[in-house]
Amino acid sequence: MTGHQYRDLIAGYIHHNYADLGLVVYREVALGKTVIGKDRQIDVFVIHPGDRKALAIECKDVQGSVDEKIPYALQDLEALWVPGCLVYAGKGWSRATRELDHVLAATFGFWELVLPPSKRYRRP
Repeated sequence: MTGHQYRDLIAGYIHHNYADLGLVVYREVALGKTVIGKDRQIDVFVIHPGDRKALAIECKDVQGSVDEKIPYALQDLEALWVPGCLVYAGKGWSRATRELDHVLAATFGFWELVLPPSKRYRRP
């Protein structure tokens, strides 16, 4: 899978599962500069127009030099002035999206999607 295909897979997953909740998904959004001064392109940018909250998502295929890609991507995300996260794929990684769902819940307040009703405390 190419980096663009992975980006589109993530964008499609979010659109499919969260558009009904009001999230709008963009790809390849120019947003400021990287930590080394280059123009930054956010792979996937998600916004909730109702409250103007946003999340920048960097997508990495870590087939190659993981020791270089991941630390740089995390450092660059820390320099953003909007919340951001890193999603990654490659041989040996699971296809689970649970962690992405947790980040989306925390950013946009969709807790009902990740908190199972069976775990809710009920007074005996």
